[in-house]
Amino acid sequence: MSENLQRYSSAGHASARLVAQHLIMKPYIWSALHVHTHGNRNLDGLKAPFVAVGNHSSHLDAPLIMGGLPRRLSRNLAAGAAADYFFDKWYTATATALFFNAFPVDRKGLRNRKGLAGVLLNEGVPLLLFPEGTRSRTGAMSNFKPGAAALSISRNVPILPIALVGVFAAMPYGAKTPVPGRPEVHIVFGRPLKAAPGEIAHQFSDRLYRYVVEMHDTTARAHGMPTQADFHRAVALRQAAARMDASKTNTVPAEESPDEAPEASSAG
Repeated sequence: MSENLQRYSSAGHASARLVAQHLIMKPYIWSALHVHTHGNRNLDGLKAPFVAVGNHSSHLDAPLIMGGLPRRLSRNLAAGAAADYFFDKWYTATATALFFNAFPVDRKGLRNRKGLAGVLLNEGVPLLLFPEGTRSRTGAMSNFKPGAAALSISRNVPILPIALVGVFAAMPYGAKTPVPGRPEVHIVFGRPLKAAPGEIAHQFSDRLYRYVVEMHDTTARAHGMPTQADFHRAVALRQAAARMDASKTNTVPAEESPDEAPEASSAG
């Protein structure tokens, strides 16, 4: 591995991440939230390299996944992070690399950065990607972009689907810290998956999306928390109310989307 890629898997950098993640980041997050993990048995046979994917609604998502995974899987886990958001200043780039072993991706996903992601997988480095491409403003999930599925197919590595439940409420869009009161959040690890014979990236990506929604909603219903249908219904009601208000004033309402304008592809 070239010198500039050694930080993703070298023992020295892994030791620094151990301190950052497990002595600083995880104690803070776990003290601010009541964290539950589910599906740990699905991790038993999983080995690097792999691609972890999950729904993205909060800045807590990457810390929760990295803290919730066993150390053998999170040790060198590299999170994709928006190049122009986390790598535009040296100090944010340094912190993001230290805490998340981050590598830069473009706002639109893995475009022009597929080479680096593929090289990391070739070198045995597992990846963390959020295929929606950006954080949700509302908690409602958007469809997955196919980049992660395409990487899985081209490098013949499994996808680890992860559902995060309650995280939007714990630290919604615009919040700088988790809400008070140690809200409950759930990390749900699914079965590692590969594309079926003849299944192309878009099809595999859609199947992953449906699986993550299913895991999210099954857990949400079991614990009395909002499902994806609830989030999407709330968005639709707000859009309808905005249209009614606009019709009274003869203005054109801004269309509300489940996602924010692209800001962070993964670690954000």
